[in-house]
Amino acid sequence: MPGDYDAILVVSFGGPEGPEDVLPFLENVLRGKNVPRERMMEVAEHYQSFGGVSPINEQNRRLIAALEEELARRGPKLPIYWGNRNWRPLLPDTLNRMAEDGVKRAIAFFTSAFSSYSGCRQYRENIAEAQQTVGPDAPRVDKLRMFYNHPAFVEVNAENLRAALDRIPTDRRDDALVLFSAHSIPMSMADNCRYQQQLAESSRLVAEAVGHPKYELVYQSRSGPPQQPWLEPDVCDVIEERHSEGTAADVVVLPIGFVSDHMEVIYDLDTEAKELCERLGIGFQRAATVGVHPKFVGMIRDLVVERTTDGAARPALGDLGPSHDVCPVDCCTYTPRRPPVAKS
Repeated sequence: MPGDYDAILVVSFGGPEGPEDVLPFLENVLRGKNVPRERMMEVAEHYQSFGGVSPINEQNRRLIAALEEELARRGPKLPIYWGNRNWRPLLPDTLNRMAEDGVKRAIAFFTSAFSSYSGCRQYRENIAEAQQTVGPDAPRVDKLRMFYNHPAFVEVNAENLRAALDRIPTDRRDDALVLFSAHSIPMSMADNCRYQQQLAESSRLVAEAVGHPKYELVYQSRSGPPQQPWLEPDVCDVIEERHSEGTAADVVVLPIGFVSDHMEVIYDLDTEAKELCERLGIGFQRAATVGVHPKFVGMIRDLVVERTTDGAARPALGDLGPSHDVCPVDCCTYTPRRPPVAKS
């Protein structure tokens, strides 16, 4: 339903901004999750190798600044607030500031294009918990729809893929293998959402827009115990398999599951996958994320206008149609399945 909003809330994951932030941040991320401590320490080393700073917060600052310029130019003129799940600025603090500023109703943009528990429902739970913390003056918060098949999201990814393919010599370009990569999630989470379906559709739309049929959807950055099933195949496993088959002289990786260059992108892809390709003698290109591309920023503004305008068009490519505005009660539910304990 169209509504009168007095603010926009950008909701994101958060990340450390110094070496002393890394362990507290990761403890926030992994609280209540069945992730071995040795895996947490391994990920901590990834962050420390980059000075203990995740790029995500600075990228969100750039996105908010670009969106502020877009709203100043095209409207609607709404203030933008920013709250994270795992690190400052945390959602309870942000909603408290919004209440103090007199905000009554906000529309939220989640920095996730795809439906899953961790990419949508958990953020809604985080907002509800923050509202309870703030109390009766907390603003109402509605969310914008998922945008995995929005024409602008597809178009920007297609532009970025073309640019990466153009860096490959012409005589090898058509044979290059494009790997659309996304964060892996537990199968018990994937079974209750449309994450895989949406990723497959978005990858297809981008590949078709570029006219490059040689592509696969792969996953990265799993963090659960080995005995717990997660989405596969892993990006590095696919690179090794295609190399052994002799079918991948060049690889282009497009992290379609990410809207900006998170730590998982710059470590798992720009470091590990790139080093693997170099060792195997495979050409490696990494396509850019949508970041602050003007068309992507304009899409966010258009989604806000869409929600505030009665009868507005809801553009979406492909066969799945536009995602829902209001999530069903059972949407993206997740009950972690503990793997069985081995008997000695």
